[in-house]
Amino acid sequence: MRKLLSVGFIGVYLGALGLGLVSHMLGAWNTAHPVMYYIVWDMFCGWSAYDSRIHVIAEGESQTYYRLTPTPWGELHPYGSLGREHYDVFNNHAGQIGLNVLRHTQHEPISRIFVIEEAWAKKYNLQQPVWESRYDDPKDKLSYFRVRAIMLPDSQVTERYDSWMAHQAGRMFADNPRLQADSKLNQPVFVRETPRQPVGRPFGSQSHLRFLGTSSPSAN
Repeated sequence: MRKLLSVGFIGVYLGALGLGLVSHMLGAWNTAHPVMYYIVWDMFCGWSAYDSRIHVIAEGESQTYYRLTPTPWGELHPYGSLGREHYDVFNNHAGQIGLNVLRHTQHEPISRIFVIEEAWAKKYNLQQPVWESRYDDPKDKLSYFRVRAIMLPDSQVTERYDSWMAHQAGRMFADNPRLQADSKLNQPVFVRETPRQPVGRPFGSQSHLRFLGTSSPSAN
């Protein structure tokens, strides 16, 4: 009986593995059932070597900048310890979080709202003892800041940009001499976003930002 169970388990395991490989190869049935997430071969291929966080910042008419996240009344942590704005990969809702903070706080007239992405190599997330056992260099975390969107106080989006990772991929694609030569010989290549935006700290040190205080819901 035990032998039959072992053979059955091995058969089911190899069958599921084969189904996942075929599904990945043919691009079929990937989303046929939630269980397919666990057997399709590429379930972890989207992991990145970089970590990122989202910062929502408002610019007042006096050119004073205010941090809108984390929100003054506390964050919603849907999965773990991160606030919900950090899960907005496609930048669809982070600006709305900032607008909600402005609606319920007292502040000077706001001219623009910025959604800023901060990215850094995940190796800097290592604990200090682990870092010292793996690297001889001091742990000097380097972050890259990039504007993802610019909004007006009426929620109109005036500018929108790709993530830092997508921007770097576009730059490598555009700066590749072989691809440039192929584009002249074959069908032209169009890059969605011209890599003109500088990478750095757009508002200087974060210590210059102010936090908005809470007020009654009727506040402007």
